[in-house]
Amino acid sequence: MRVVLIVLDSVGIGAAPDAAHYGDEGSATLQNTARAVGGLNLPVMESMGLGCITSLIPELMPIAGVKPSNQPVASYGVMQEVSEGKDTITGHWEISGLEMIPGFSRFPPGPPSFPDNLIGEFERRCGRKTIGNYAASGTEIIDELGNQHMETGSLIIYTSADSVFQIAAHVGVVPLDELYRSCEIARELCNPHRIGRVIARPFTGKPGTFKRTHDRKDYAFQPAEPFITEVAKDAGIPVYAVGKIEDIIAHRGITESRHTGNTASTQEALTDFTTDNDTGLFFANFIDFDMEYGHRRDPRGYAGALAGTDLWLNGYIDRLNKNDMLIVTADHGNDPTFKGTDHTREYVPLLVYRPDRPGESLGLRVGFYDVAQSIADLFNIGPMPRGQSFLKR
Repeated sequence: MRVVLIVLDSVGIGAAPDAAHYGDEGSATLQNTARAVGGLNLPVMESMGLGCITSLIPELMPIAGVKPSNQPVASYGVMQEVSEGKDTITGHWEISGLEMIPGFSRFPPGPPSFPDNLIGEFERRCGRKTIGNYAASGTEIIDELGNQHMETGSLIIYTSADSVFQIAAHVGVVPLDELYRSCEIARELCNPHRIGRVIARPFTGKPGTFKRTHDRKDYAFQPAEPFITEVAKDAGIPVYAVGKIEDIIAHRGITESRHTGNTASTQEALTDFTTDNDTGLFFANFIDFDMEYGHRRDPRGYAGALAGTDLWLNGYIDRLNKNDMLIVTADHGNDPTFKGTDHTREYVPLLVYRPDRPGESLGLRVGFYDVAQSIADLFNIGPMPRGQSFLKR
C-alpha cells in the first residue's frame, strides 16, 4: 500500500473567509490565472474532479476551461486552513497534522524589519556585516544590493509577508558551506522570535544578470508535536520526501529523501521512488508554481506549469496499484494576477484518487489536517490529535 501526497505549492482556489484579514480579498489563484490566459487545459485534473470543486462553496468562481466532470475518477473537496498565516511552513504543517495558533511571527516591511539585537548578534557570530533588512522580492533585492554585497562581502538579509529570515549571498563571495553555517546560526537566534523559516538564497552572475541557484536551503522551526511522517515512520512505514519537503518538516520522520530544486526534477524523483518501492508514504512539493510564477506575477508561466503537471499526472497515475491512494492538494495561494508579490490566503483544492474506488464529493474540510488524519486512517496508525478522515471503508 502506498500513499502519494503531492502539494502543488501555492495553487489556491479562491479567497478564504478570513482573506480580508490578510489583505487578500478577491484572490483566486486558479480562477484568475485561467481568466488571464483565456482558460486552462487540464484534462487529467478535470477528469479527477477539479472543475467540480468550485460548486462546493457558492462564492468560488468556476475555473475557465476546466469543466465539472459528470463522473470524476477521483474524490474532490476543498480545504480551509485553520492555522494563522499563509506561508509554506504553516500550510505543510497543517497538512501534516499540526495547528499553528498562534502563528509564526511576521515583521514590518522596514527598513529595518528585524530588531537590532537579532541582527547585531547574527553579525557578531557570522563575522560579516549585513545589508538590506527589509521586506522584498528575492530577485529584486539581489538586483538592488548584489553589487554592494560583492564589493563589501556583507550578507543580504530580507523578509516578506511570511515568517522568514532570508539570507542571500553570491557563491563567488560567500561559499555555500559558509552561507549554510550562517543560516544555522540564524536559525538558533530566530527560535526565540518564533520565525518559521531561515532560508539560504545563493545566487550567481554579474550585476544586471544575477540569477538565484537551485541550492536554496530552508531551516524550519521545530514544532513540539509529531508530524504524520513521524507517526508513520515510527509504525514501520517508510517515508520518502521529495523536493523541499525535508527542509519544510525539519527533517523529521523521513526514511529517505531527495532534495530537488524544481518541479521537473521532483516529478522525476517521485516517479523513481514509487517505481522502486511498493509500500510507504511519499510526500512531494511541486515548487515552480510558487517560486517561478506566483511571486513573479506571471500568470502565463503559472498556466504552463499547471499544464505540465497535468501531463505528468497522466503517465504517473498509471503506476498506481489498486490499494494505493494519491492525494493532490496545496498549501496556500499565490495569485499571479494579484497585487504585490506575496502569498494569498485561499481555500485549497483536494483531489483523492484511489484506483479501485469511484469518485465522490468530500465537501468542505475545515482544517488541512484532515489529510494527515486520513493517511493515518488508511495505514491504521491513528488517530492523529485533530481532523476528520475523509476515507469511507
